[in-house]
Amino acid sequence: SGRTAVVVRFSRSRGRYERQGILVERAGLEKAEQECTADADERAAARTRGAVQRREQDRELVARMTKQIATLFPGCPPRDAAAISQHTAVRGSGRVGRTAAGRDLEEGALAAAVAAAVRHKHTEYDTLLAAGLDRSLARQQVADQVHAILTAWRQ
Repeated sequence: SGRTAVVVRFSRSRGRYERQGILVERAGLEKAEQECTADADERAAARTRGAVQRREQDRELVARMTKQIATLFPGCPPRDAAAISQHTAVRGSGRVGRTAAGRDLEEGALAAAVAAAVRHKHTEYDTLLAAGLDRSLARQQVADQVHAILTAWRQ
């Protein structure tokens, strides 16, 4: 577009001007729409390739995590190690497995993931939370059980 204008509106609650959008000439908008339509198939194909690549990266991460958990916790049942890896490596979950430390297979991150899995799967932790107990108190109540299981799995 030969001419543009940024549209702003004053927000009384925030006490500042906020950008609402851009005004452009109709011809410029139509040209932009045509260009977007022209490469829509290419962008869709790129999104598909990216999704396939991300799924493969996630599968590789889960496999590497499972192997590392089995190394750190040789007593951990293979099915549990695989389930822990699958759960902690979910993209966008915010879990420890998606942090840089988790993706780098650092012992502390994987130990935290295993401890969390033990807490949820092998103790009454979730029942305590559902009963209204404070999270820190619930963790304290199951801490000995978690420690005992982790100690057994490390041997």
